[in-house]
Amino acid sequence: MKKNDEQSLSFLGLGIMGKPMAKNLLKAGYSLNVHNRSQKPVDELKKQGAQKANTPKEAAENSNIIITMLPNSPDVESVVLGENGIIEGAKAGQIVIDMSSIEPLVSQRIAGELGKKGVEMLDAPVSGGEPGAIKGELAIMVGGKEKIFKKCLPIFNVLGKSAVLVGDVGAGGFAKLANQIIVAMNIAAVSEAFVLGQKAGLNPEKLFQAIRGGLAGSNVMDAKIPLITERNFHPGFKIKLHDKDIKNVLKTAADLQVPLPLTELIEQIMTSLLADGKGELDHGGMIRYFEKLAGVEVRTL
Repeated sequence: MKKNDEQSLSFLGLGIMGKPMAKNLLKAGYSLNVHNRSQKPVDELKKQGAQKANTPKEAAENSNIIITMLPNSPDVESVVLGENGIIEGAKAGQIVIDMSSIEPLVSQRIAGELGKKGVEMLDAPVSGGEPGAIKGELAIMVGGKEKIFKKCLPIFNVLGKSAVLVGDVGAGGFAKLANQIIVAMNIAAVSEAFVLGQKAGLNPEKLFQAIRGGLAGSNVMDAKIPLITERNFHPGFKIKLHDKDIKNVLKTAADLQVPLPLTELIEQIMTSLLADGKGELDHGGMIRYFEKLAGVEVRTL
């Protein structure tokens, strides 16, 4: 697909992830309409060439592909199917790409409603956090029709380093749930290990260098330990949002009758962090739970 008026885009949701993603599309030469609940990021993107859409309906009326990047399932349902929503301005042949992390069954229901108007949908959640969004290096997990995926692949190539069609609509969401289990457990494992090391008197930076090249090494460790040792918990992905994903995992697992005992434990840890006022921290801040129990802080010695 070429970057011309026939490929005008709208981007709805300019938060931690959405704003840098929209910026990358502008840099790549796409014509972009933007919409967000708060005005500040809209003004910022207007200075870079974007046009403002006052409502999701207006965004759909003025573009052929509409991308949403929103916090949760109710937000996506409201923006797509609600009053002045995308569905009210959409017409046959348009494409909605939802890149939010929501319940797969909700994605399927939304796709069904859009399909009644001849509008196609891809669910395309991402992994990589704010750094990946800024660099255009997200991993994108896509569900939908292959021909629609191929049509949108140039967009995905701007936003990410990989985009994989996993299956039909909803499959992207199922893949993201699996991803979020692994990331959460990896953070928890890294947290326990480094709290143990700190309590034993090890320098966390030397511990990091000692084990990162072996089987225990991971992208999560590489991304989070340098920030943890600096006590930098500025959110690339908030604990409260990861908790939302884990709750979606458990709801989906219950529907499918899949026992996930370790994920249940992770959810309890995250609930404890939320109760302790830590929900706005980066999810690497999960280590604060383990530090509090052990009476130490993992930091540069």
